[in-house]
Formats: sequence, C-alpha cells, structure tokens
Amino acid sequence: MPIKRFIAGAVCQQCGIQDRVRAWEDEGEKLMRRECVSCGHEDVIALEVTEQPELVTRVNYTDPVFAEDVKPVRILDASGSKDS
Repeated sequence: MPIKRFIAGAVCQQCGIQDRVRAWEDEGEKLMRRECVSCGHEDVIALEVTEQPELVTRVNYTDPVFAEDVKPVRILDASGSKDS
C-alpha cells in the first residue's frame, strides 16, 4: 500500500480548496497520482519522461534535396539610379 501524503499549499484544480490534495507514487506504473479529499478530483503525472525524437529542420537535415536548386539573389537598387 503506497503512502499517501498531503501537499502543503496545493490547491485543487476542480474545487479550488487549498490543503486538501494528497499525492502518492504508483511504482508499478511509474506514475504520481494526486487526489482531492474534498471533491474527489484525481490527476496523474508521469514520473519518467519519454524521449521525443528531434524535429527535422534545415539545420539538422542530413540529405538536403534543395541544394541543387539554389540560385543567387539579385539585389535591386530602389533609388532608380543605374550603374554604368
């Protein structure tokens, strides 16, 4: 049986009453469970964070297919004067 402990200063997300939330760890499922003793509201927090794959961006992309389509940019003079 897990030890359920009250969290000092915690406010229930549902009823808003302070100091009525208790928490305990569920070792079998690697979760922290919390419950309000006033209204019965329960929530669960994962103790272990699963690693997310890195998002593919232009910086870490290993096989750029756009490299052959690169063309230089031509900057136009907005003042209207032409170079000789």
